[in-house]
Amino acid sequence: MLKMVSATRYITPLREGGSLPGLVEADDFGTYVLKFTGAGQGRKTLVAEVVCGELARRLGFRMPRLVTVALDPVLGLGEPEQQVQELLRSSGGANLGMDFLAGALGFDPLAFPVTSEEAGRIVWFDALVNNVDRSWRNPNLLVRHGDLWLIDHGATMIWQHNWPTADTSAARPYDASDHALAAFAPDVAAAAARLAPLVTADLLAEVTAEIPDAWLADEPGFDTPDDLRRAYTRPLLARAAVIAERITGIQEGK
Repeated sequence: MLKMVSATRYITPLREGGSLPGLVEADDFGTYVLKFTGAGQGRKTLVAEVVCGELARRLGFRMPRLVTVALDPVLGLGEPEQQVQELLRSSGGANLGMDFLAGALGFDPLAFPVTSEEAGRIVWFDALVNNVDRSWRNPNLLVRHGDLWLIDHGATMIWQHNWPTADTSAARPYDASDHALAAFAPDVAAAAARLAPLVTADLLAEVTAEIPDAWLADEPGFDTPDDLRRAYTRPLLARAAVIAERITGIQEGK
């Protein structure tokens, strides 16, 4: 399970995210970008963040550390903005925190060149998890000390929103024509050769074990949180073996 910390101060909302994440301090003296159970798609967005973020980390991508953050809604009482107050009131309990990367800048493809190899690895990973939110309009990539960091994976694994059709949905191709790194001739074939063998049932079981039980409870069609964890594993395992051949819209590097 992810490390649990408790929020001690709500600092400010972050306007860049559509779900209005916030910046908080916690009792471990860390500063985190907080994503709320009461926002948008709620806990399923947080589950996607955990599965994709922890899988990315294990595959060697740079990902801010994830923690669960216990939030007392009383922290929002002094907030002047009604929307923020309502979000905090509806998000008591465990929420998702992501290490705040001080000094990081948003990725600009005109200012930061990316190798074909690195572009291929990121495109392959996004295809694996069906990330529809890494476009040139909204890259969800940060640059820190000259390195690319992946953030924001809430808009992934869309099959989790309709489990009866999950296998069919997960078998669909991935259109990368709008991807933030499409212009860098992504070497997807090399990425697949390196990364696909690493995506095993054991690795995915380790990743899904990080999801808090509370975010998996009471899902229709599943008796236990572990049943749902296995449902998250199956599409990713099947997709890893074939997705490189189903990526469209890019000209691959050599």
